[in-house]
This record gives sequence, structure tokens and C-alpha cells, in this order.
Amino acid sequence: MAGLTDLTLAEGRAGLAAGDFSAEELTRAHLDALEQTRPLNAFVTETPERALDMARASDARRARGEAGLLEGLSIAVKDLFCTRGVQTTAGSRILGGFAPPYESTVTAQLWAEGAVMLGKTNMDEFAMGSSNITSHYGRVENPWHAARSNRALAPGGSSGGSAAAVAARAAPAATGTDTGGSIRQPAAFCGIVGMKPTYGRCSRWGIVAFASSLDQAGPITRTVRDSAILLRAMAGHDPKDSTSVPRDVPDYEAALTGDIRGLRIGIPAEYRMDGTPEAIVALWERGKDWLKAAGAEIVDLSLPHTKYALPAYYIVAPAEASSNLARYDGVRFGLREAGDSIGDSAGGGADLTEMYEATRGAGFGAEVRRRILIGTYVLSAGYYDAYYIKAQRVRSLIARDFREAFETVDAILTPTTPTAAFPLGEKMDDPIAMYLNDVFTVPASMAGLPAISVPAGLDGDGLPLGLHLIADAFEEETLFRVAGVLEEAAGFAARPERAG
Repeated sequence: MAGLTDLTLAEGRAGLAAGDFSAEELTRAHLDALEQTRPLNAFVTETPERALDMARASDARRARGEAGLLEGLSIAVKDLFCTRGVQTTAGSRILGGFAPPYESTVTAQLWAEGAVMLGKTNMDEFAMGSSNITSHYGRVENPWHAARSNRALAPGGSSGGSAAAVAARAAPAATGTDTGGSIRQPAAFCGIVGMKPTYGRCSRWGIVAFASSLDQAGPITRTVRDSAILLRAMAGHDPKDSTSVPRDVPDYEAALTGDIRGLRIGIPAEYRMDGTPEAIVALWERGKDWLKAAGAEIVDLSLPHTKYALPAYYIVAPAEASSNLARYDGVRFGLREAGDSIGDSAGGGADLTEMYEATRGAGFGAEVRRRILIGTYVLSAGYYDAYYIKAQRVRSLIARDFREAFETVDAILTPTTPTAAFPLGEKMDDPIAMYLNDVFTVPASMAGLPAISVPAGLDGDGLPLGLHLIADAFEEETLFRVAGVLEEAAGFAARPERAG
């Protein structure tokens, strides 16, 4: 069944419609591939029985002449999405064994369109990380290896499990979430397509929160077309999410016309950073040439507040995380650790405080604790105005830069990451170096804009590199239109040696 796992969503859809194979056959092929790629540790929870039940139900619907947008297609789900009756951990010990009694809006929409769930993918704990090494369930390995090296590489984070699973052919597509680059960066590291929609395009209801004003669900796929297909099923207004925008969901796949003649593509001067590897700079130049050859006009522009995006992000995001993670106290769900005096008395304030401290101390990993402490600090009396309010003002300036840019251009082209995938553990002791992985992706997140990473080449070690496109708010159709042309021009066909 190796051939079935090579199929994209679009190809799988066509094969199912033609009767070339059944949803059950397609699902079994991916379950076999999942087993073969298990050493990557891409999944926290596998759901083979549920997957086969969903596939059989899909085959029955198709026999009745009923077929949704994703009918019979296998999907992996980042373990940040609540799934009814299936463990949802957010990569943390504190949620071990938690099986939600409800379904996230995004996954509910996927199942309503006929998708089949293969399992829940591993991730950085509470989506905090850029390498997928902070998960309580162990690190995820990138299916790619550098030439002449057997060192395990980071798949990127926090959606590293989803990216590794898709790149390794254990799943044709997966859901991810992107707060500061957590879809796009792992997609670039793993040689696949990662797309962050406009903030508010996909519901956040039922997604474990990291930073509520930044978190956004999105698709991780192997092609731009598949990204368009999956986003159409994921997107939509949700009255249960106050940040969900009541706008119609277009047919994104129809936007892939292959024609970008007359579009203006901006090249921001601030993304030309000292120390960027020559391979990435050269790829960016090729990307400009490809789009120009397709009829687009290349326009130099300035986003002057870009240099402040990363430091502002690492004030805003931890501040929101410190508030969101306060709900994990050992009382209502998840892990509960008793303090020394718990159970020795009828209970009191001191005992309850001990339980909070014991539960959170044992349940949260080092990176999560670090960000909670940062967030609590910047929100504390005496520092709130100096840090948090100032960061929010900078965020407004970043958004203004983009608004002004999109008055003259249709999309912006940048690199996705400042490096290719790095060896696992290489940056563990240097949080600042780790945070710099998001330097090219954070600005679009701070402005709430749609962006996509497209695999476009290899570096000197044979590792994939991505090019990054940003569009104006709710201009996903323009984004896909340009991304499709970029993908075709790049002709990226390389695949990891550890693909299933």
C-alpha cells in the first residue's frame, strides 16, 4: 500500500471518487505507514480502531451517494484540538489522561465533511517551542537527515508532530496551530506546506489556549492545493468563539488559477538580516525571479517596525499564556498532586495552595514554567505599563506597517526561517537562540495576517528550505494563488529518506 500513502489529498479524493480504492483501504495504508514511522515519535495517541470505523462509515456514505469535502481522507490532528473521548494532552503531563467530553469546532467540521482521524500528533508542551523537544511525551524527530550525517534533526515546533507525520507519509495532511510560526516553521523544516489563516478565520473553540489573541488553527499538507482543500473544511464562523469572524468561506481551491500577471509582490528590506545563510538568501532571490517570470511585479518596500516584532511577541504571548494556564490547578481536570499536608487535615487555604504548587510544579515542564514566569512578571504591578502596554503599542505599529504596505502590494515574499532544520538538542540551553527561529514568521502573527510556507529548495546539506508569503487580512485566495505559482516554479520533488 506504499502507493496509497504517496497520494495527496486531491489525488486521494479523485481515487476514492473513481472507485480505485476504498476509504478503508486508504486508511489501512496510512495506519501501516504510521506504524513504520513510529520511531519519529510523531504521535502521542494513535486511534486505529476509530479510524477504521470512520473509514467504513465513509464508504457506506459514498455508496449512498453522499460525500463530503474530505470524504474518506485520512487526517492527523495536533494534540491541542479537543477530541471527544480521545485523550488530549497539549504535550503536557498536567493533561495526561484527559479525554474531553466535547469536540473542537475545527475537528467537528472535519468529521462532518467525512475525514478520518488517524490519531493525535505530538507537539511542544502547550505549543511553547520551536523544535518539538519540550513535549512531556518525548521529542519528535524530523524524517529528513543532513547529507553525510545521522544526527537527528528538529522537525520544528510547535506543530512538529503534524509536520513530521505528513512529511513521512504517515498522513496526507494534518491540523496545526500557529501562534508565532508554529505551522509555517515546521513545514519549512520538513519540506512541506504550512498555512496560517487570518486570525478569526478558523474557530479557536475547543483548542487548548496558549496566547488567545494570536492562536490560529491551520492546515499542514504536502501541496498548496491540499492546503486550500483542507482550509475550506476547517474555516467558518463559530458563534461559540467571540473572535471568529462572520464571513463566508470561499472555495480556496478555485483560486489556484496559475495566473498572477499584474500582481505586485513586496520585498521588505527588514528581512535581509545579517548572518542569514547564503542558501536562504539565494533561494529568496530565485523566488523573486520565479514570480517576476510569471508576470508579477516585484516591489521593494519597508516594514520599519519588523525588528521589534520578536521582542514584543515574547512579552504579549507569555502574558496571555500566564493567564490561560492559570486554569490548570489540579481541582477540575487533569493531574492532581497532593501537597505534604493534604489529607492530614480537613483542608484549608494552606493545603489548597500546596496542592496548586505541587500540581503545577509536577505538571508543567521547564519551558512552560519559564513563560508563565515571564508573563506573570510583565503583567505585575509596576511592570504592566512598561512592558505589556508598550508591547501592545508596538504590535499596533507592526499592523499599521502591513496595512500601509498592502495599499501598494498584493502579497509579500520573505524566507520562512533563518536556518534549515538544526540537530535536536543543539539550542536547548539557549532560549534566545531558540526564539530566533520565529523571527520571519512572528510579524504576520502579530498583525493577524494570513501567511504560507512553500517548500522551494534544498541547502548545501540537502535539507529543505521554505519561502514565505504574506497577504492582507482575509485575502487567503490571493495567498493561495501566488503560492500555487511559486510551488510550480520551484518544482520541489525531494522527499525525506525516512518516509513511510
